[in-house]
Amino acid sequence: MTTQLDTPADLIGIAGRQLGTTDWIEITQQQVELFADATGDHQWIHTDPARAAHGPFHGTIAHGYLTLSLAPVAIADVLEIKELTAALNYGLNRVRFPAPVPVGSKIRAVVTLNTAQQKTSGVEAVFGLTYEIDGGTRPACVADVVVLYP
Repeated sequence: MTTQLDTPADLIGIAGRQLGTTDWIEITQQQVELFADATGDHQWIHTDPARAAHGPFHGTIAHGYLTLSLAPVAIADVLEIKELTAALNYGLNRVRFPAPVPVGSKIRAVVTLNTAQQKTSGVEAVFGLTYEIDGGTRPACVADVVVLYP
């Protein structure tokens, strides 16, 4: 279910609330390869399925930053602001990667609006994202993502 708001200022009134859970997203080897090309991180645990099969994770895994980079998609999946000028990635307060994401697995994010406050430059919102792995016991990523709505 998507939380719908009229303006970014409406975020202030719902701070502390869980906004929803995204749909499952399958992580493919092609995504991992494209991310490796975009970032230059071609470490074999991500890009060499034959070698990775004998490595510590018994197969290739997604880059932690690939998982984190899904934050704008995750937030947009659970939050719709009708009168939106822009949503700017402003920063991160805390990020951890407790568990690897095996290629071929599915992940989803539970999104909570931790805080929202009016600043001179707009509404600053801090979203808590916890990425779950289908069938996993530990989260893939836990992050506090800061978004500025000018």
